[in-house]
Amino acid sequence: MAGLDPENWEELRALGHRMLDDMLDNVKAVAAGPVWQPMPESVRQGFHDAPLPQSGAPVDQLYHQFTQQVLPYAVGNRHPRFMGWVHGGGTPQGMLAEMLAAGLNANLGGRDHAPVEVERMVIRWTASMLGFPETATGVLVTGSSMANFIGVITASRGVPAGVKMRAEGIQSRRLVGYAGQTAHGCIARAFDLAGLGTNALRRVPMDAAFRMDMDVLRSMIAEDRAAGFEPFLVVGTAGTVDTGSIDPLADLAAFARDEGLWFHVDGAFGALARLSAEYAPALAGMEQANSIALDFHKWAQTPYDAGCIIVREEGKQAAAFAQSLAYLAREDRGLAAGAPWFCDLGPDLSRGFRALKVWFTLAGFGTDGLGEVVTRSCAVARYLAARIDDTPCLELLAPVTLNIVCFRVVVENEDLDTLNGELVKDLHESGIAAPSTTTLHGKRAIRAAIVNHRTTEQDADILLNALLDLAETRTGKPLHRASAETLPA
Repeated sequence: MAGLDPENWEELRALGHRMLDDMLDNVKAVAAGPVWQPMPESVRQGFHDAPLPQSGAPVDQLYHQFTQQVLPYAVGNRHPRFMGWVHGGGTPQGMLAEMLAAGLNANLGGRDHAPVEVERMVIRWTASMLGFPETATGVLVTGSSMANFIGVITASRGVPAGVKMRAEGIQSRRLVGYAGQTAHGCIARAFDLAGLGTNALRRVPMDAAFRMDMDVLRSMIAEDRAAGFEPFLVVGTAGTVDTGSIDPLADLAAFARDEGLWFHVDGAFGALARLSAEYAPALAGMEQANSIALDFHKWAQTPYDAGCIIVREEGKQAAAFAQSLAYLAREDRGLAAGAPWFCDLGPDLSRGFRALKVWFTLAGFGTDGLGEVVTRSCAVARYLAARIDDTPCLELLAPVTLNIVCFRVVVENEDLDTLNGELVKDLHESGIAAPSTTTLHGKRAIRAAIVNHRTTEQDADILLNALLDLAETRTGKPLHRASAETLPA
């Protein structure tokens, strides 16, 4: 054995072929199995009790353990009836890209090599997709939590004397930012991690359509300025986690520009609706943002993880993150050439080759293909909403803006919050479908997020039929369902 390389390459090659074939077959047939199934306690305990290995095990043994103890008990987001959270379903092409990237084992923190150029190409393509200039900077990260964090840090360094804060800290600065009440929790976490404090993020109430209320925002900023605070950032959401609503992005862009604020958009999944001719108009104004966070592992179906932050004005990210260190000196030629490096645009120096699977996704399906995924997902959501409206024992709880449908089962003389929460858990354990729950206007809602490119109207029917069957079983009461003649075409 040379280092950790195998003694018998041919045996490993044969096993690798079998593993690849097995996984492709598994993806192909994923809809035939349960969405999710509970992990047996014996399997869980096996992981809990496993001792630290002292000697190595053969790969075929490890693969057997994977197929028996991991593969059957995954989260289920590859399945077309996984509708609980906004997770992409992945693709075989992305899986192959991950294999190639792992084989190359490149570190994209910096230096002069081809994988860095692939990421630069992907960032340029992303800027173009979002309506940003090609000179915009950006970096691929784990997901929108990190992307939004980078956005908040970059915005805070854009205020007067903001770069000075890198050395001296926030000290007595009273910086405050604004986001809607339904903004993702990672925005508040970003304020926490940035040292601004979660109280520095003002949560703006929503209007009847679950969008940020502009009139209240104006009042809040005026009051904060009068009290001696320093507003620096407003965050608009393109696709809120609860309902999929879109903040008034064009109004926010104009307001931020007039008020001298950094306008950041959390477009974790909704930003890619720009690729759909039908839904792109709903995102008007997003292209005017100073920065946008998004995930390729959601609607673009790229395997986890693949988040991205794009910053409009060149130099802003570097001002927030670049360092000058002797052991990372940039040269005019050789392997240490190729500045600026991606470690200058975010907190990570060690960075994997995420760009390869994003490249395979964008180039392999094209923006037209990915836009069609968005359009089809939203069409299934509209179909599901129509079925709910047509079913007397179901109640739609929010407008369907994009791909998220919030509703509940209504049964007389039942505690509806408890009933709907239990029904979601019943659905999970049945393996038939996996929605999630949220709370809207004080009501417990069943939340179906249609993100997977494999999901069809038939899956929506299966979800509702199973839900109503479970509700009748749990309550012991017959439910008034829609007749077949009144179902939408």
